[in-house]
Amino acid sequence: MIERVAVRTFTTTACTAVDAEGHRHPAPEHEMTEALLEITDSDGATGYCAIQPDQLRPAVLDKHVRPVLHGQDPWDRERLWRLLARRQRGSHGGFTDRALGFVDTALWDLVARKAGLPAWKLAGGARDRIPAYASTMCGDTDGLATPGDYADFAKHLVSVGYRAIKLHTWMPPVPGAPSVSRDVEACRAVREAVGPDVELMLDASHWYSRIDALRLGKALEELDFYWFEEPMEEASISSYRWLAEQLAIPVIGPEVAWGKHLTRAEWITAGACDVLRAGPAGSGGITPVLKTVHLAEAFNLDCEIHGNGTASLTVLGATDAGRWYERGLLHPHVDFDRLPPHRNSIADPLDENGNVTFSVRPGIGDDWNLSHIDSHTVESW
Repeated sequence: MIERVAVRTFTTTACTAVDAEGHRHPAPEHEMTEALLEITDSDGATGYCAIQPDQLRPAVLDKHVRPVLHGQDPWDRERLWRLLARRQRGSHGGFTDRALGFVDTALWDLVARKAGLPAWKLAGGARDRIPAYASTMCGDTDGLATPGDYADFAKHLVSVGYRAIKLHTWMPPVPGAPSVSRDVEACRAVREAVGPDVELMLDASHWYSRIDALRLGKALEELDFYWFEEPMEEASISSYRWLAEQLAIPVIGPEVAWGKHLTRAEWITAGACDVLRAGPAGSGGITPVLKTVHLAEAFNLDCEIHGNGTASLTVLGATDAGRWYERGLLHPHVDFDRLPPHRNSIADPLDENGNVTFSVRPGIGDDWNLSHIDSHTVESW
């Protein structure tokens, strides 16, 4: 039975930082604070999930999470997930899909550790590896500042094994962003650099109007891009239906829309996407994303899993959804494989063929350096 639900914050080091709009960029190595959700069973087993502290505050734990989980059997994941999801109705936005996802992921980690199995096997075990696509950081003023920078980086990515690349181009607060013409220039430069045999995608990150999204999508069709992601605000399902009806390139979505698998069902029935999108980090956890995968399968739709990390790998290994794993965010000035001090190993090493092999470690696959976390803990709640 679950005895303890806690969050620990601790200091570690990083070589990236986020800008005013939340986009990640390279930065000099610096100390920063991370947080870890821990759910501990009466037998001493603990499940973990890395979290964003502002998304799972002490008040949310006290009011919504602990009352549901304390004294319960962690194997009852479906029942517990439903009880937690119902509490979102009265949380007035405080108990978000992202917060729910942290808790659900930690529960999956806990029961898989108790079973001595990797969570992807416990949840289905459909495959043991998957090709990765390189997901770039968004454009900036140093490293990904020009179309030529994107082209050079794309050639490097292909040289280390990637056979698919997704671009994030320039976004506010970068001067001049967003710009359809500049995005097209970057996409054209990358296509010319890597040739016709590498799959390319674009995430335009919701900044465009219908007309600009259509202009950009038509250009991507000419460049033979594989998909077009999030060019507009996702709250407007009718805008995406309008766009998908006019483009041959697959429109993928939704990425961040609130509502878990329920919202994805609405996108399917509205004809708002050609490829479905969901990720444990933003769609309520592993449990509803597995539901989303099966929902897409029933409609003969591909479902691509959004975001990197062990929760996404759990879904991808458990099912045959998704042609790729999203590996990133990548930048020419950042060593993505750098091992931070709070981890013993990275979760998604890339082999020479561009594949990521799923971990055989019990749990969702994170290899935490608990000695570092213990000695660098700042606070617990």
